[in-house]
Amino acid sequence: MDEKRTASEGAGAGGDPGAVGRRVQRLRTERGLTQRQLAEPAYTPAYISTLEAGRVRPSEAAVRHLAERLGVSYEELATGRPAHLATGLRLRLVEAQRTLATGAAEDAATAYAGLLAEAVRHGLPDEHAEAVLGLGHCALETGDLPAAREHFEAAEKLLACAPLPRRAPAVRGRAVAHLLAGELRYACYLLESAIDELNTSGLQDPGALLLLYTAAIAPYMDMGAHARAAQAGELALALAPQVSDPELVAGLHRSVARTLIAAGRTAEADASLARAAEIYQQLQIRTELAHCHWMRGYVHAQDGDLSGAETELRAARDMLASKRAALYTSQVEVELADVLRRRGKTTEARELLHRLLGELHPDRGSVHAGGAHRLLGLIHEEAGELDSAEEHYVTALALLERAGAAGDLADICRLLGDLLRRVGRTEAAMDAYRTGLGHRASPGSTTLGPAPIRPPTA
Repeated sequence: MDEKRTASEGAGAGGDPGAVGRRVQRLRTERGLTQRQLAEPAYTPAYISTLEAGRVRPSEAAVRHLAERLGVSYEELATGRPAHLATGLRLRLVEAQRTLATGAAEDAATAYAGLLAEAVRHGLPDEHAEAVLGLGHCALETGDLPAAREHFEAAEKLLACAPLPRRAPAVRGRAVAHLLAGELRYACYLLESAIDELNTSGLQDPGALLLLYTAAIAPYMDMGAHARAAQAGELALALAPQVSDPELVAGLHRSVARTLIAAGRTAEADASLARAAEIYQQLQIRTELAHCHWMRGYVHAQDGDLSGAETELRAARDMLASKRAALYTSQVEVELADVLRRRGKTTEARELLHRLLGELHPDRGSVHAGGAHRLLGLIHEEAGELDSAEEHYVTALALLERAGAAGDLADICRLLGDLLRRVGRTEAAMDAYRTGLGHRASPGSTTLGPAPIRPPTA
């Protein structure tokens, strides 16, 4: 019997037989076992000698037998990974995620980088992909958009053979990076393509679909495709009862609030934001909680409660600044400057906006950079400095055209047209109005193509 077992082991388990043999020899020597003691009763001493010399590939059964005799796990003997390494790495990935949620992104990035190196060293592909995704989220928070895109693209490649629901967070991350860079149309393309693939492939994973529909709301709103944004919100809300992840549900409520604000349903928007904020508070996710304060400030501003708006926006700004989320901090300060201007604090608003222009540029927050120039145009126009106002309006127009932010484009064209008409440049004013009207042309149907299909489960 032993000779038959010896002859049949050459077809065995995967991996480098030399490496397995070396591990067997090292562990056997450390434990003071002879080759006969390790082999019997199932194998021969000659087989162990051949294995340790790297001349035979052990079967799974042989590795399991030897692992039991040596007092180690099958995985450790077969791969050389320490016992429970993958479990320990996953626990530390959760800790890094918590650091990103509650602390500084730079600290989380350091943790993720260490985990990435360890996952690569030990050949753990799932943990490798999770660490790269984490680095992408850290880069988003610090505003390093090129690095964020690079990390999310790398995560997609690592997960290329995985089902699409597994890749959905990487797709969503890429789309958000392009959105923040002002590439609204491409962000929509990434999200819509993934949604359609999920819905047509029989992979209607509720969590993945909710994540993608929710992410699509922001670029739709910035492009002026309010009807499509509302539809995405409705589809996501229909999926919510099937999703158990509270963070996903909170993100849904926060995003849907944007569509409610656009529809003038500010009380419902505020209630939706309150639900999201409650969940984020429980989960101690400070960045997302700051976004809720940010949007509640916008709701208060829409309702004319400028004091309440300033309080909420300052709270959001302080929370984001404490996490060193530079890009998001700059964006919320644009909203704060608008409220300060409307409250008559013009000097403070002007100083804040001029500082922000050094931090926002076409490839990093172009929509909000356009907003900052728009506000400076209003401030200069109100002060009678019409040439400076025109310069800021024209700059805002160029930034918003580059991003394709149709709703904001129409508004800036109106402001520029009114200014030009005021100084007697009627023909130039008409051109500005025509440009604005062109950007108001049904962005949901004429500039984006067909809307994503509905999930069968909805």
